[in-house]
Amino acid sequence: MDQVERIRIYKQLSWDYNIPPDDIESVLKGEKASAGHFTQETLFIRMLETYPWFTLIQVFTVDEIKRLLTRRVVSRLRSVSIQKKYEFVRHRLQQIIPAAR
Repeated sequence: MDQVERIRIYKQLSWDYNIPPDDIESVLKGEKASAGHFTQETLFIRMLETYPWFTLIQVFTVDEIKRLLTRRVVSRLRSVSIQKKYEFVRHRLQQIIPAAR
């Protein structure tokens, strides 16, 4: 995914607020604590609820997804069906990717 496409996604994430895409990207990368009222967790939740898995794995590495996809995040997803989907993904990532030593 090129930077133009990433910027488009970051703009869509904050469509209802006037937050620069660079700030959104910095929060998602963990370089800033927040952009407006968004934290890394709330932006990640918004992405899980909005974009397909294919898009997520283009924006984040699998290791980043494993780190961000916690039980807390899954429990905060609005739809029960999305919660089930990402709880399965979370569980599988925990199984197939070894913990950092």
